[in-house]
Amino acid sequence: MTTKRTSFDIVVIGAGPSGLYAAYYAGFRGLSVAIVDALPEVGGQIAAMYPEKLIYDVAGFPAIRGQELVDRLFEQASRWDTTFFLGASATGLAEHPDRVEVTTDQGDVITAGAVIISGGIGNFVPRELPTGSDYLDRGLRYFVPRLAELAGHDVVVVGGGDSALDWALSLEHVAKSVTVVHRRPQFRAHERTVEQVLASEKISVMTPYEIAKVSGDPVLEEVVISTKDGDDVHLPAQSLVAALGFIADLGPIEGWGLELRKRHILVDRTMRTNLERVYAAGDIADFDGKVKLISIGFGEAAQAVNHIAHLLDPSTSTTPGHSSDA
Repeated sequence: MTTKRTSFDIVVIGAGPSGLYAAYYAGFRGLSVAIVDALPEVGGQIAAMYPEKLIYDVAGFPAIRGQELVDRLFEQASRWDTTFFLGASATGLAEHPDRVEVTTDQGDVITAGAVIISGGIGNFVPRELPTGSDYLDRGLRYFVPRLAELAGHDVVVVGGGDSALDWALSLEHVAKSVTVVHRRPQFRAHERTVEQVLASEKISVMTPYEIAKVSGDPVLEEVVISTKDGDDVHLPAQSLVAALGFIADLGPIEGWGLELRKRHILVDRTMRTNLERVYAAGDIADFDGKVKLISIGFGEAAQAVNHIAHLLDPSTSTTPGHSSDA
């Protein structure tokens, strides 16, 4: 494998919303920037898992589809001369007194003045459905990247978190029927989302039930759900969406000497980690009082860039003013 060496002011690891905004803001501060991401396209979890899902908590957008948000962030980041290393996993980090070096599995060695890690939840795989996992790609799915693929289907959604109920709401006007199955009467999702699901005339909610049997040949035709008392309900289903959460790990990042707390990177108020030239922003960053919102990640990215700008050039202010002043 041929080694390819490049140099930038900042290298951002992770091309999700926070990473894309960090790239834009670095360009706004006059810094050269590269983004590294293991996925072949920008957007992180949004692009990979729910590009058509409506997002409601981004300032300025009453509602915006995931892919549209990604497209706008990519356009914003591309306003400057941003370099993208996509389909390349960051495997190594070497810190020097005046620089850092990030290596990838594609043979890249990227030298930078500082690093911003914005890798979301790191590497993630969905929690497997205990019953019916052999129906994967035959009706069972863990993500719904294209809602139209489920048009006219009887859909059973399993889970009680935000993803499960968000997909149920997204599918209520697309699918023939939508049934949410959860093993407890209580849901973990946002209170407002739960209220919307319970109020919907097109979504059935079955609690406390679990998947007892999945059948159909060669593709899914029926799902049987059951209570602990053995009460069975037979549901027609051509699609079964298992939204049971994820098993996440930080991959090579865990070996970089960063201070961690439950698979998240601890940062101070400047978003700096325990390593002088390594910062973190977005869902992967953690500190006391952290609120996990996309919009919060944007602010964290800007905070990191501003302090990196001062680190690279002490004569530069950490409070540069507003973009409208430019």
